[in-house]
Amino acid sequence: MSHSPDYTALFSTVDGFIALNGAVKLQILEFLKDGPKTFEELVKYTGKAKSTVSVHLKDLNSCNLVEEKPDSNDRRKKIYVLKSHCMAHSQEPMIKHYQCVLHNFSKDLICENDFFISIFHALRFGFEAYGINHRPISRKIGSDIGRHIALNFKSSNFYDLLEEIALFWKENGLGNLSMVDGDPVQLIISDCFGCRTMPRVNRKLCFFEEGIFEGIFFESLNKKLKVREIECCGTGHDHCLFLVCPDFTL
Repeated sequence: MSHSPDYTALFSTVDGFIALNGAVKLQILEFLKDGPKTFEELVKYTGKAKSTVSVHLKDLNSCNLVEEKPDSNDRRKKIYVLKSHCMAHSQEPMIKHYQCVLHNFSKDLICENDFFISIFHALRFGFEAYGINHRPISRKIGSDIGRHIALNFKSSNFYDLLEEIALFWKENGLGNLSMVDGDPVQLIISDCFGCRTMPRVNRKLCFFEEGIFEGIFFESLNKKLKVREIECCGTGHDHCLFLVCPDFTL
């Protein structure tokens, strides 16, 4: 994946946040998201000289962004593992939608719930208005929340769990959740709390909700599933549609 020269990503490590904008280093970290890689695989992926990749790996290792481990298949070789999380990255500031959301605070809000939803929307667009794409950290926080929400559920069967989630969603005013069985399974939310009053922005918005679902599934089923939104109120639909797939398929 190529980025503009001024692209900067913010990573969370055991030592705190690190801002990174080196193209090769970002390439390496992006590749390691798929799992551990050998030195040879990293050289091939980046297309850089071995000496160049070696220098970058040394820097990443010293910053606790990656970890070097012995290869279990050949102890003479090393493998490299991602030791950090991308939390946010830079983007072109998007002011228009933020200003639309701010107008909600200058008119009468119907109830307390509307007020808190408007705050949620303002935070979502506020970061982007100042050039910060917060999707990674929003998905991660959503996952953390989802793992705790899962403690409310008893089911260890996927379909029974979806029934519990649907009831939880409805009782807490999060929307109406339904499921379409298939490969992949589809989750459909109408009246979605995260974007039901959002302006049409021609892109998907519910990365926070993606994280919540992933956290619930991991905690309840001990299974890593990927949840990705393909239709959203933000893209002009009257619902939000998510696909649920094994981790390696998305």
